[in-house]
Amino acid sequence: MIAAGNPEPGSARLLAVSNSGKIRHLPRSALSLLFNPGDLVVANDAATLPASLAGSHADSGRPLEVRLAAWVAAGDPRRFIAIVFGAGDHRMRTEDRPAPPQLLAGDKLELGPLTAVVERLHGYPRLVSLRFSGPPERILAGLARHGRPIQYAHVPEPLALWAMWTAIAAEPFAFEPPSAGFALDWRTIAAWRRRGVGFASLTHAAGISSTGDAVMDLRLPFDEPYRIPAATAAAITRAKATGGRVIAIGTSVVRALEHAASAPGGLRAGDGLAQGRIGPKSRLRLVDAVLSGVHQPGESHFELLRAFADDLTLDRVSLMLEAWNYRAHEFGDSVLIERRASKRKEQGADRPGRLTASSLWAGTAPTP
Repeated sequence: MIAAGNPEPGSARLLAVSNSGKIRHLPRSALSLLFNPGDLVVANDAATLPASLAGSHADSGRPLEVRLAAWVAAGDPRRFIAIVFGAGDHRMRTEDRPAPPQLLAGDKLELGPLTAVVERLHGYPRLVSLRFSGPPERILAGLARHGRPIQYAHVPEPLALWAMWTAIAAEPFAFEPPSAGFALDWRTIAAWRRRGVGFASLTHAAGISSTGDAVMDLRLPFDEPYRIPAATAAAITRAKATGGRVIAIGTSVVRALEHAASAPGGLRAGDGLAQGRIGPKSRLRLVDAVLSGVHQPGESHFELLRAFADDLTLDRVSLMLEAWNYRAHEFGDSVLIERRASKRKEQGADRPGRLTASSLWAGTAPTP
């Protein structure tokens, strides 16, 4: 696999895995031909915050970079969980970034027009809670003027904030882009609707993908707030009641829907806080397939894929992604994985009125 910059339109690829383990290589444009009438596609409409802030440690004057990583309280711009790095910028690999100046509770950080105070440390030199000074509107204005989107070294040129927004981006709520959504465009959504495939959205505060510390990365993803509109909850209920499947565009959608579905009474509209990791031992209640970027074993995003496919299948997927030079990271290619079928479902898959494994991919373009 190779790291991807922003690919040329139409050049992205899709590796699709059915619930029986069948793998196909497709152009990503084939998404408009996938899925069946009655299926429902759900995407994350969160826009990306300018969550990278250059500045200095007030006491020592030493330069640093703050990367906002999570909300302390959903939507409150005064308090955040943040990762703090020493001198440098996104052109240096995250794992090579130096530590920040020694931080203590009460320290002030000068971040352009904004001032933040370290409220507490969380057991790692660079993981802190911050409180920004001033009214929320001034803080938001300061973020807009001074902040930049979080970037990593595989894209060396600075990116504009709009480059980190998907086609359906709405409320600025995510700290990094819900990047599976880069696969979407309005033509694809319109094609699904013409074919009777539904489309709905939710808002999930997608968090950072790397802290630069391998031990701290084991804590990812942090707790992430989400909001499920009433129309989306109703669409999911209808799809499930009529035998349709729910396809999540991105791991953030899986986290939101599965957390909501695990609550007493099941899925309901409203706000929630997705906690913990989804992995091989997780029971999926709602989501039948996930469209994701290309991820490496060990990453939290890859761990979530283990809830959809067994390790043998994912090993085959990883080998194919490597052999076919699929592009990784937020501007890379895509992987579509259908939840593996249970033995009971496999035995009943061809009954009248049920969707077979192959029918999920019906109408796809020929393998290139």
